[in-house]
Amino acid sequence: MEEEKKQEPVEPKKEGFLDKAKKLVNKADDFIDDKVEDVKKSEAFKKVHDAIDKAEDYVEDKIEDIKESGAKEKLEAFADKTEVKAEETMSKLKQFGKKVAGKAADKLEDIAENLKKKSADENKPEGA
Repeated sequence: MEEEKKQEPVEPKKEGFLDKAKKLVNKADDFIDDKVEDVKKSEAFKKVHDAIDKAEDYVEDKIEDIKESGAKEKLEAFADKTEVKAEETMSKLKQFGKKVAGKAADKLEDIAENLKKKSADENKPEGA
C-alpha cells in the first residue's frame, strides 16, 4: 500500500537581491559587448580607426625625419655656443661691475673729501 503523500506545490525559490543584481549585471555586460561589436563593425569606427593609424604613421615618419636631420646634434652645438657666449657675457659683466664699483668708490671718496674741506673751512676762524 502506498501512502498517499500530499504534495505541496513547489514554489520557485525566491530570488534574493544579489541574484537579481548578478543577472542584471550579466545582461548589461552582454548588452555592452553586443554594442561594442556593433560599433566596431560600423563604418564610422573604421574611418576613425584608419585616421588614427594614418596619424600614427605620420608622427612616426616625422620623428624619424627629425632623427635623420641631425636636429639633436644641431641643438647640442647651439647649446654649446650659447653657453660659451653666456660665459663671455658674464665675464664682461663682472669687469663692468668692477669698473662701476671702482668709479662709485672714487666718487664717494671725492664727496667725502669735499665734505671734510667744507667742514674744515667753516671751522677756521675768519681772521686767521
